[in-house]
Amino acid sequence: MVDLTHLEEQIAHLTRTVEELSDVVVRQETELALAQRRLAILMEREAGREMDAGGTVPLGDQRPPHW
Repeated sequence: MVDLTHLEEQIAHLTRTVEELSDVVVRQETELALAQRRLAILMEREAGREMDAGGTVPLGDQRPPHW
């Protein structure tokens, strides 16, 4: 028969692990959102540079011709 104390220790350990993983997910979500904002800003800047250089409107969702 499994000891009740052992089960309580396992539950406490698993609870702590879930809380730690939750903290990691929250931190990564914040970092990802920041990276996405920065990427959008950089893409806008590059699009502006291409337009200033006399290029056409860049379409970032088109595949390069060699694909």
